[in-house]
Amino acid sequence: MRDQAGRTVSEAGEAATIATIRRAAPSSVNGDDAAVLEESSPNSRQVCTTDILVRDRHFSFEFSTPYEVGQKAVAQNFADIQAMGGRPTAILLGIATPGDVALSAIGDIARGIHDAAGPWGSEIVGGDVVMSKDLVISLTAIGELAGPSPAMTLDGAAPSHRLIAAGPIGYSAAGLAVLQHYGSRKAVPTDDPKLQQLVDWHCAPHLPAGRGSVARATGASSMTDNSDGLVVDLSTIAERSGVTIDVDPEAIAPDELLTHAGECVGMDPWKWVLTGGEDHTLLGTTGARLPSGYRVIGTVLEYDGEHDLTVGGTAPAYSGGWESL
Repeated sequence: MRDQAGRTVSEAGEAATIATIRRAAPSSVNGDDAAVLEESSPNSRQVCTTDILVRDRHFSFEFSTPYEVGQKAVAQNFADIQAMGGRPTAILLGIATPGDVALSAIGDIARGIHDAAGPWGSEIVGGDVVMSKDLVISLTAIGELAGPSPAMTLDGAAPSHRLIAAGPIGYSAAGLAVLQHYGSRKAVPTDDPKLQQLVDWHCAPHLPAGRGSVARATGASSMTDNSDGLVVDLSTIAERSGVTIDVDPEAIAPDELLTHAGECVGMDPWKWVLTGGEDHTLLGTTGARLPSGYRVIGTVLEYDGEHDLTVGGTAPAYSGGWESL
């Protein structure tokens, strides 16, 4: 039965809502009591992760489209799979939704997930939909870790390793600050491409397919993604590994986009670089060759007995980061 334009989730009901998701994100293995996944390769291990997005805490439709929310959900989950060196293979989607949410919005969220997962050869293979007071999107990503090489872990950093990064740092936090400054997506000047680029990154960060797998293949031993803030995430690696990580301030200095945004909204862009999360940039350490797509942003030292993390040999100018609770 064809959907009527403008129907809400409550008007459509559970079956039609699920059908909308399946049309927006088609999969040949979705639709039974559970999904049976093909064995992709011998000598592989499964990797699983899950994240939850709550409307008006993790996203706002004043800032992001439903399609972008779906893309963002994929980026934050797939970044966790990639930080282990794994390859995402499947997605389980859970949606708790008020009845007055437009059915088209649910379809757009599913389409965003489907399109963002496509380059990885991954898709939605199942999930659940329930009524709720708040709109909550729960995405579980399943991946594989192929071959005998160990996973990249938080405790894998060692003295003399180089600190490496793949992707921008501070863009998502800057984009959020721009949105909050202007009040809505529509109010951000359309003739300012620098601000628009930062806003786009906050609403739908981009994670190039295979970047974490490449790092693992070249011998990187530790990795995480910049989800809670550079200082927080790198301090976690340093603490778990029993080392001190020293970041090169020149390697992470705010670029022209961040500097311009700082001038527009009256904020120090260094705060975005050091404490802003949700870039989902991959951060790791390696004692081997530099993986393709990465740059060196610091070094790993023997623990100095006081600092887990320094920037240019001193304590960072800003600390803290995003906290979910």
